Amino acid sequence: MKTEQEAAPEGARRAGAREWGGLVLLALPALVIAMDFSVLHLAVPHLSADLDPTSTQMLWIVDVYGFLIAGLLVPMGTVGDRIGRRRLLLAGAAAFGAASVLAAMATGPEMLIAARALLGVTGATLLPSTMSLITTMFTDPGQRRLAIAVWSGGFMAGGVVGPLVGGVLLEYFWWGSVFLPALPVMIALIAFGPFLVPEYRSPSAGRVDAPSIALAMAAILPAVYGIKEIAKDGPGAVPLLALAAGAVLGWVFVRRQRRLTDPLLDLRLFAAREFSASLGAQTAGLFALGAVTFFTMQYLQMVIGLSPLAAGLWTVPGMLLGVAGNLLVPMLARRVAPGTVVTWAFAAAAGSMLLVAAAGTSGLALAVAGFTLLNLVLNPAMVLTYDLILTSAPPERAGAAAGAAETGNELGIALGVAITGSIGTAVYRRLLAGDALPDGVPPEAAASARDTLGGAVAAADGLPGATAEPLLAVAREAFVQGMQVATVLLAVLLAAVAATTGVLLRRRRPAATPAAEDREEPRAREEAACDA
Repeated sequence: MKTEQEAAPEGARRAGAREWGGLVLLALPALVIAMDFSVLHLAVPHLSADLDPTSTQMLWIVDVYGFLIAGLLVPMGTVGDRIGRRRLLLAGAAAFGAASVLAAMATGPEMLIAARALLGVTGATLLPSTMSLITTMFTDPGQRRLAIAVWSGGFMAGGVVGPLVGGVLLEYFWWGSVFLPALPVMIALIAFGPFLVPEYRSPSAGRVDAPSIALAMAAILPAVYGIKEIAKDGPGAVPLLALAAGAVLGWVFVRRQRRLTDPLLDLRLFAAREFSASLGAQTAGLFALGAVTFFTMQYLQMVIGLSPLAAGLWTVPGMLLGVAGNLLVPMLARRVAPGTVVTWAFAAAAGSMLLVAAAGTSGLALAVAGFTLLNLVLNPAMVLTYDLILTSAPPERAGAAAGAAETGNELGIALGVAITGSIGTAVYRRLLAGDALPDGVPPEAAASARDTLGGAVAAADGLPGATAEPLLAVAREAFVQGMQVATVLLAVLLAAVAATTGVLLRRRRPAATPAAEDREEPRAREEAACDA
């Protein structure tokens, strides 16, 4: 017997073959975006050797994509409601494909950073368009939940196949080839989208507040720039001014959101402690996942010495166990309070960081075990925190809560790479300063080796073995110590999150509804609010 919330809306029709074919198309961008995240980390050693970016440029290459997606997800959803969701999706697909080619053909760090920034802008058009179109195409509640599960599966599949596809491409082609799998997907989307995906415009679409978008970007990017420059060269006038400017602009952003009728970020949601605790936990969890993936991919290839394909294969168990953990969420939610699951997951994640920290220069098993455990415990916790974010918000603000959750996801990953990467770089550079390098290293090679581990590996390739081996040993040890400092700090962060959620989420009881409803009903309310 259907509950009141399960009952199909009056006039709802069941989706047919066209809608299900359209769903396959809409799931493909999710797969590509998830793949882009994992394959780029795998390609870092190769693009380092070819483009010779500085440590700061490398961090921008990795995380500028996430910062721009985080800042543009919500406004792009509103743009789609105004001009047409399908139109925005197809235009974004064309631009994403062009940006992928630009990234693949990049001839310098600056060009690659610009291409990654364009990928972030265009990627922000794909995610809200695909999700909102699913709510239009599938009006039957049961079919809509299945459709959302298929779409979510695209992200999971991308995380699993990304290291494998990236490993094969890097084994046989140049590093830029990792961006090209997006091309056939975007071409298929443009070719078949007009026939399989309906157009939709919302007559009540909100206004895009351009000043809020500009303020958000102007607050985040200078602050990140300041952190990276301080890690590279120590405190200085310019990075300190950038940090101060970011803080001031962040305060202006918050003030503006409080005054707007239709804010970019609805600050009223944070009055609910369950919402604040869940969003904070989710952002911190993805902060850790992004950071550890960044370090692990470099560690496996440039410290342990694995090929790209072998490194990718070693990460697959963690990805698969993360998917398996997600499938256990409905059962756990019926038997254990969500707050309890989240608390223990973060406590276990803190332990996984200590495994990675203990790896040393020859600890393949410990590094892989830590990476695998982190994925196993944090992925289910992310599902539960997303559910708690949506269900803790009033139904009429479910759309705003979902936008905050997605923004927190992308911002957490980008900040994880930026901040912990800067910490690791600072330790690395400090340990290689002065006369730490072995005798016989030419000045130009020494400068490259002191900046990044990728630079040290590239420099060693042009040196005789008697000089190259000691140089690599010193550089690898410095990288590992930087990784150890970063992962110990991450362990402290995750333990603090575990303690906080243990207090703030302790009142939430286990769900009493069936498993499928537990996972999808909050999302259904989100889409209903978006369609209102």
